[in-house]
Amino acid sequence: MGNGILDIAVSGLATAQNQLLTTSHNISNASTPGFNRQQVLLSTNTPQSSGAGFIGSGVQSSTVQRIYNQFLVSQSLQVQTQSQSLDSNYAQIQQLDNMFAETTSGLSPTLQNFFSAVQDVATNPGVIPSRQSMLSNADALVARFHSMDQRISQIREGINTQITSSVVQINSLAKQIGEINKQIIWAEGAAGGQPANDMLDQRDELINQLNKLVNTDTVRQNDGTLNVYIANGQALVVGAQTLSLQAIKSPDSPDNLTIGLVNGNSTIQLPEDQISGGTLGGLMSFRNTSLDNAQNSLGRIAITLAQTFNAQHQLGMDLNGDMGTNFFTLPSPKVISASTNNIASNITAAISDYSALTTSDYEFSYDGTNYTLTRLSDNVSTTSSGSFPVTLDGVSVTSAAMLASERFRIQPTINGAKDINVNITDTTKIAAAGPNRTSAATTNTGTGTISAGTVNPLPLNSDLQQPLTITFQSPYNGKFDVTGTGTGLPATNQVYTAGTDISFNGYTFQISGSPAAGDVFTVTPNNNGVADNRNMLLLGALQATNTLENGTANYQTAYGQLVSQVGNKTRELEVTSKAQANLLAQTEQSIQSISGVNLDEEAANLLRFQQAYQAASKIIEMSSTLFDSILRFG
Repeated sequence: MGNGILDIAVSGLATAQNQLLTTSHNISNASTPGFNRQQVLLSTNTPQSSGAGFIGSGVQSSTVQRIYNQFLVSQSLQVQTQSQSLDSNYAQIQQLDNMFAETTSGLSPTLQNFFSAVQDVATNPGVIPSRQSMLSNADALVARFHSMDQRISQIREGINTQITSSVVQINSLAKQIGEINKQIIWAEGAAGGQPANDMLDQRDELINQLNKLVNTDTVRQNDGTLNVYIANGQALVVGAQTLSLQAIKSPDSPDNLTIGLVNGNSTIQLPEDQISGGTLGGLMSFRNTSLDNAQNSLGRIAITLAQTFNAQHQLGMDLNGDMGTNFFTLPSPKVISASTNNIASNITAAISDYSALTTSDYEFSYDGTNYTLTRLSDNVSTTSSGSFPVTLDGVSVTSAAMLASERFRIQPTINGAKDINVNITDTTKIAAAGPNRTSAATTNTGTGTISAGTVNPLPLNSDLQQPLTITFQSPYNGKFDVTGTGTGLPATNQVYTAGTDISFNGYTFQISGSPAAGDVFTVTPNNNGVADNRNMLLLGALQATNTLENGTANYQTAYGQLVSQVGNKTRELEVTSKAQANLLAQTEQSIQSISGVNLDEEAANLLRFQQAYQAASKIIEMSSTLFDSILRFG
């Protein structure tokens, strides 16, 4: 009996000691990141059969288990990676929002100042200081485009730096997870399958850190290891083995770094649309949507401004009597050959309709039979069996020399703000005047009047400034003859309709009223037209003309839409990131309520287990007394 009581006492003493150790361990790790409180699970020893029934033989510690809720942990990981992605996206877009929303140094005031200077030249076409002011404000406008594009490029470089840093962290965490997987196998094998709780906590914390960088999925294996997957199923950790990621240049856009999986001596690019969640997913999402759209939108405004201003400027005449030239340097589309293309393959791309430009990039591909031009924002495409040009949204591929399965990326507007420049430095070359002037002969007897006339859109007619004479036939019969040099001249028996367009040599004018027989009207070169402001008035009118988005927006409107889009997206991300952060806090609070260490509870457990230990000690003392009594009276 003495030995039986002693064995029971010893078992109670051992389990109480285990409980005290475990409670002390909980208290010591109350502030350890990722620690889950532990408890000792007890079970009774096998009882002994006797004539009086089964007599208990004490207690044993079955295992030490973590207080762990897999469902809540999985939910926390999902909420956390989304929260980190939103926070990362929001932090980046704030930089864009601050730049575009600046009321004093943004594009809007600079654009307004430029057109105010244009209006000043329209008011004082022959005044050199006014012309110089126009050139100075044009330089300021171009400088503003350049600085904004440079800031966007700096943000893009910052994203590349963060992607590189994130990849280094991901590789480090993956190696640590693989190593601790190996340690868990050894530890649990040596312990007969008992859980290595502290190692499991460490692994969970590593996965938690990895999940902050990129969305992570895990699959538990029979040997206790966890396989880790990213990018919709790409294995990163398999048991104790790990794969490495690498930041590589995008084959379709070398200015951007993307993610590649190192496979032996080669690196395979992971699809960016599959990299979601975490800091990395937030950076990719921001760059592929907000940043690219902002740079393309800004470039589209710059390109359209340059093209429309140039087109009108070429229709005017400068102080030297010459036709206007390009006022701005017009940026060209950027064409990128995929890294897998033959080095000799090439295409020629141009913009055929500036008003139809979108803010998307395009892909031009060849399958061996058909050429396809695809708008990448929504994958709308147009196909040609070999005839050129191939055109979509005003973007035209005019020629191509490429092999089957090759592709090119076309970025029609991305360099617009970067490459726009002022093409004129001489104030006398500002084409403020109209090239021709119209007049009615002083000897006319009718009431007919002739308008000032306008130049037809480009291309210019080589006979534009050739003199024309319009003479109404006598006796008056409602017809007139046109004499001069040019295609279709002389022209006789032209039917007169008051106010209708009359076009010759690329110049259009109207005659109104009631001309009399023999009345003469002339169109002559605008020699010495220093005070003429007709073309400058037309240039100034471009400010309010809807020249973008298929004739639905002007320069200021398009920029306002860009500012609004960035501002609305920033506000949206601010609200959603805060909501996601609150959801994450609630989830973590739920986890802590189950798995966290409550110091008050642990202190109470210490007292309880101390009393159990003391009680077991008392049983040992009693067992010793009983044994002594048996020896004394036996």
